This record gives sequence, C-alpha cells and structure tokens, in this order.
Amino acid sequence: MHTTVTATIDTSRRWRVLAIVVAAQFMFGVDAFIVNVALPTISTELGASSSQLEAVIAIYLIGYATLIVTGGRLGDIFGTKTVFLLGVAGFTFTSLWCGLARSGPELILARLAQGTTAAFMVPQVLATLHVLFPDAARAKAFAIYGTVLGLAGATGFALGGLLVTLDLGGFGWRSIFYVNGPVGLIIIAAAARVMPQTPQRPGTRLDLGGAVILFAGLVCVIGPLLFGRDVGWAGWVWAVMAGGGAMLALFLRYERRIAAHGGMPVVDLTLLADRAFVRGLGAVFCFFFANQSFYLVMTLYMQLELNVPPLQAGLVFLPLALAFVIASRHSGARARRRGALVLIEGCLLQIAGLGLIAVTVTVIATPTPFELALALLVAGYGQGLVMAPLSGVVLSSVQATSAGSGSGLYGTTTQIASAAGVAALGSVYFTLAQNGSGRLALLGALALLGLAIAGCIGLLRWMRRAVVVAA
Repeated sequence: MHTTVTATIDTSRRWRVLAIVVAAQFMFGVDAFIVNVALPTISTELGASSSQLEAVIAIYLIGYATLIVTGGRLGDIFGTKTVFLLGVAGFTFTSLWCGLARSGPELILARLAQGTTAAFMVPQVLATLHVLFPDAARAKAFAIYGTVLGLAGATGFALGGLLVTLDLGGFGWRSIFYVNGPVGLIIIAAAARVMPQTPQRPGTRLDLGGAVILFAGLVCVIGPLLFGRDVGWAGWVWAVMAGGGAMLALFLRYERRIAAHGGMPVVDLTLLADRAFVRGLGAVFCFFFANQSFYLVMTLYMQLELNVPPLQAGLVFLPLALAFVIASRHSGARARRRGALVLIEGCLLQIAGLGLIAVTVTVIATPTPFELALALLVAGYGQGLVMAPLSGVVLSSVQATSAGSGSGLYGTTTQIASAAGVAALGSVYFTLAQNGSGRLALLGALALLGLAIAGCIGLLRWMRRAVVVAA
C-alpha cells in the first residue's frame, strides 16, 4: 500500500517534512511533562486541590487515548495533511485556553480539549513517515523520530522549570502553555507550504459511538481514583467505578456488533485471540502505568517535601534523559537478537533504580538535586532499554494485515495506562503525605511502581511462553 501511495506524492522535500511533523510530535510530548514542575504554582494560584492537579495530567492522556484511532482514520478519509493542520491548529488554540484558565476545573476542561486535538495531530506523524520513507532512509528517519520522542520528556521538565522561574511577562506558569502559540503557528505555516497531501483511502469509516463509550467508561473508572479522596471515598464513588467497568464491558459488546455489521470498530477484536499479543499488552499497561506516574511523584517530592525550586527540579531529570537516549540507541539491535529478554533486563534495571532512589531518600535526610539525579540515572537507563523496542516485541506476533489496528491498540493502551498510573500513584502519594510525611509518601509510591514493573516482567515472560507454543 505504501509503495502505491508514494508514487503519487512529492517526496523531494521529505526531510523538511520530517522536521515539521516531528516538531509537532515533540510539542505533544513536551506538554505531557511540562506541567509537572508547575503543579505547585498552579495549585497556589488557582486554589486547585491535589485531585485536580492529578486530573490536569490524567485527563490530557484520556482525551488523547480515546480518539487516537479515530484521528488516524480521519487522516485516511480526508488526507493526512488536512487533518494534521487542523490538529495542530486545535492544539495551539487549546494550549492558549489552558494558559487563560481561571480555575482548576476550567484548566482540566482545557487540558481535555488539548489532548483531544492531539489525537488528530499525532497519528498523522507516523502515517506521513510511513509514506515518505519506504526506502533505505526509513531507518534513519525513524531513528530521528525516536530520539526526539525520548528527549521530549526531559525537555518538558527543563523548559517548564525555566519558564516558571523566569516568569516572562508576569505570566508565571501560564507561559508553559503560551509557548505553544508561536511554535504552533510556525508548524502550521511550514506544513501548509511543504507537506504533501496523501491520497484519501476509500472505505475507511469512523466508530464515534465506540470512542464515546470508551471515553465515558475510562472517566468513570479513573475519575474516582482522582477525586475519591476529596469525598472520603463515599459509597457512590465505588458505584461510579462499577458503572465505568460496566461501560467498558458494554464497549466490547458494542465493538463486536460494529464488526458483525461490517463496520470498523475502534478495537480490532480479532487481535484479542492472539495470546502473545494480549499478554504483551498487559506488560505494556504495567510498564506505562509506572512511567508517567514515576515522574509525577518525583516532582511532587522534590518541590513539596524538599522545596527544590522549579528550575532545579526540572534539571534533575536531564541526566536521566541522557541515559534514556543512550539506552534507546542500542536496545533495538539487542532486542532483534534476544527479543523480550532485553526488556526483562531493562525492567530489572529499572527496579534497581527505584531501589537506589528509595535508599537515597532513606539514608540522606535531605538529598540534594545532584544526589537524586545520580539515583535517577539507573532508572532512566532501564526505561530506555525497555521503551524503544517494546512496541516491536509486542507487535511481532501480529499479522501484517492487522499491523495498523495493532499499533492503534498499543498506543491506546499506553495512554490509558499512563492516566491510570497518574490517578493511582497520585492518590497513594497524597494520602500518605497527608497522614505521614513526604518521604513516606515517596517510599510508598516507589513500592507500588516496583510492583508494576515486576508485573511487566511476569507478563513478558508469559508472553514469551505463548510465542514459543505458537512457534
């Protein structure tokens, strides 16, 4: 399919197009992390509760997760360039709305809109790379994409800390969202000029009903984890969570009905018959459950317990990012030779890193940012060993004809897991901090993170057994 498409479009400026679409992907990745170091300032200025702070991060991921497949299909229907431009414009506008928010609830709503528009922008990035780089340059293009993706998190922390500290124009934390304004406009202008339009793919249909049910179910399951603490975990909180579980069960039935009538469901249910893939998705959930939430609790501990300034708190993660990129650069080749074993080694190293952080905060009463940065190095290297090759290993059992659906389900799982992790780990951290201390809260969160990574190891081993049996 890709060969046919590339014959009909101009690929002469593809490296400039690569820079444009990767810049958009980078902007999305940065915004997933940039808000972390600004959370204490946001809480003070808007009077936002701890639950609302967690929701600011989680709702962004939920909005993106539920519509990412729909965004990809819109690109097939209307062309990737058209949907990409609309997505970037929407992301830019909603970023400005985030900066203008006057209350915690309004900021949560704006972040939901921001995540939703990202779901239209981001899928077009990989679609464009697949079309423009079908030849030997493909490996180089995706290496650039992967490196930029890995650097987005660290840049988000550093940039967030810098902007909050500089307080440009007196905007304070709001500047972390305003910065997307000029960046978004530059991307739009450049993409409109040089990005080629891919042909529309007839026969592609949307499953908006499935996306709505999935969104409602996730909000009802994850929302109570965010706000249950504020209402003393009243009985109706558990009822809402049960209702969310029922909606997710209804979602699967609805998807089967859509498929039976010849439609294109959000989730290709035939993939669920692949035992290795399903077990791999479980491992993916555990890994990403512990990913975004790890950065959240570390940021909260540094700023709320150690009173580390936002800029220094952001810079603490730079050595971790460097270790992450180094590990990512050579983990792919190792994974091709050794498969899931490399991922298991990376998870074990990550658990060791979590243990080193726990020892550091236990032995040293008030660890310095430098001491924390050294402890974070090990965890970052372990993360890099896992994250780069994880998708390839998990998707290896999926048939070529279902590669797109498998990738969509993989991406959706990563974002749902990240949102669930932020909700669960944030709740654990704030509960222990209120009843004990920030150190106790961090140690409790680290223990839960370690259990999640251990679960990832167990599921990866289980997945390997399914692959051996299938072979």
